[in-house]
Amino acid sequence: MATAMEEPRKLRGHKSTATCCIASRDRPGIVLTSGEDGCICWFDLRCKDVQFIIDVGTEPVSSLCFKTGNENILYASCGNEIKSFDVHTLSATSWKPLESYNYNKDEVNQVVCNGRSSFLASADDSGDVKIIDLGQKCLYKTLRAGHTSICSSVQFIPWRPWEVITGGLDSKLVLWDFSKGRSQKIIDFGSDTNNNSGQCLNPAFVHSIAIPEMDMVDKLDKICAVARGDGIVNLINIESELSRKGTSSKGSSSSSSNNVVKRVCLDYSVGGHNSAVSCVAFSLFQEKGRFLISGGNDKTVKIWDCFKCLDPNNNNNNSDLLHLNINLSKKVNWLCTNQSDSENLVVCDTTRVVKVYSIS
Repeated sequence: MATAMEEPRKLRGHKSTATCCIASRDRPGIVLTSGEDGCICWFDLRCKDVQFIIDVGTEPVSSLCFKTGNENILYASCGNEIKSFDVHTLSATSWKPLESYNYNKDEVNQVVCNGRSSFLASADDSGDVKIIDLGQKCLYKTLRAGHTSICSSVQFIPWRPWEVITGGLDSKLVLWDFSKGRSQKIIDFGSDTNNNSGQCLNPAFVHSIAIPEMDMVDKLDKICAVARGDGIVNLINIESELSRKGTSSKGSSSSSSNNVVKRVCLDYSVGGHNSAVSCVAFSLFQEKGRFLISGGNDKTVKIWDCFKCLDPNNNNNNSDLLHLNINLSKKVNWLCTNQSDSENLVVCDTTRVVKVYSIS
């Protein structure tokens, strides 16, 4: 495991803390960040300075996503509202959004677009998830009663086109069929009694979840990465979980069935975080999906070798699961990767300056 890193590149444009970042799949080097200043900064890493700044509003911009297949369309959540922008029509004097959706009753924590660019999902502080039909420009379904606290994260499941997975500050991971508006499976990390004694004592809140893209699934299988408040990162096989009987299960148990993959638990004992994990993402650089990147309140970013983590024959060699450790000076808010060979890891910490690292 390596720890030495050269000084990161610094991206300046926000007037207060950067909250979220996304990287373009179609245009290498394009990175967008959002901040508590109510702005979105558009960076081209081939250039020195911020290219332009979108003034979204007075409230912090909590989350960003591109429209799948058309990255000229951008969605941003601020307060309980989601706004869409067409970057081709923006100018320094006009930031008028294309559309505005006000279906969430409480502050939105994450907004995502599905692979067919037909639906948006938005998770909010009330615990609800709103599914928005982009074609009809209306509310399609409300996913309710899965979470008893803040819903912090939501992702579409690309190989199950009518399903999403959500995580919340009730320590629950919920799989939903959004066509029916019903939960299919609830995994309760709060009932996990198998934590390492060296792990931090914070609740196992789910702060972030990541799902591999379809072109990663052949190598990684149909998994989900979970960033937990107790410092643990879990890798969970979604299909195996759905095949388990019952509606709730403990956080790190394994099935007696030989066909069910045991959940991978990346904790302090294998070089993991010693405080809450705030974000997880699968890598787009090098061999796509090879690495899982996690950032936490312990002011570190961990880069895990997914292939080794998921290798059933690697159970006795946990020392090489962690590929790289990056020490920061501040807690991590969000991170993302791009497909470049350098300047391929973007980190938003609790400052207004976004850092860009080169991972090899």
